[in-house]
Amino acid sequence: MKTKDWFTDWFNTSYYHILYKDRNDADAQLFMKNITVLLNLPKAAHILDLPCGKGRHSVFLNSLGYKVTGTDLSENSILHAKMYENDTLHFHVADMRKPLVDKYDAIFNLFTSFGYFEDDSEDLLILQNIKNGLQKNGSFVFDFLNAENVKLNLVKEETKIVDDISFNITREIKNGFIIKNISFEADNELHSFSERVKYLDANKIKEYFQSVGFTITNTFGDYNLTDFNSKTSKRLILIAK
Repeated sequence: MKTKDWFTDWFNTSYYHILYKDRNDADAQLFMKNITVLLNLPKAAHILDLPCGKGRHSVFLNSLGYKVTGTDLSENSILHAKMYENDTLHFHVADMRKPLVDKYDAIFNLFTSFGYFEDDSEDLLILQNIKNGLQKNGSFVFDFLNAENVKLNLVKEETKIVDDISFNITREIKNGFIIKNISFEADNELHSFSERVKYLDANKIKEYFQSVGFTITNTFGDYNLTDFNSKTSKRLILIAK
């Protein structure tokens, strides 16, 4: 039975992890190194990775010496991540629309893990939960796609073959969402999933941040932390307090 939230279904399948298994860990690790240096986070800092997926950012942050908690709505992802747990690295299933129980020195929302919901109020609720979950002077790191660049360079159709599965992918911008439709045949069945992320440009996201009381301290356009350019930057990275 399908649930109403696309991410509950798709992120919990093995096929999601097959399609994206070649994600660049070197980029992710470079980003984490650059951000922790920029924030000047002491080694005693407690970082929340929200949502954490299978834990690749969390595991690397922990290897740098930080206490890290990772939470995600996908039970399968958390089950995988729990293999890496130790005294200073923990994972559990949680919905980021629910208030945070603990307070953290830094909260990271990475790799376009935002803008999933029809209603702006749910996105704002997540930001408010994050704001409330930060220690005094804590930092929020927000890593999102640059919607304007996506629009300018939209690849409408492509096929990716991974582990002998042909993933047929179409993309469109419709009704305020960037939509990626993914169809494929695997295990003698036809499958079809969609990823939907709200079309949020830099100005709109900054409005969101201000409305919950965040002060943005830095805006970057990639994992090397170069200046943001609305046309050419691949990412929109905001640091806020």
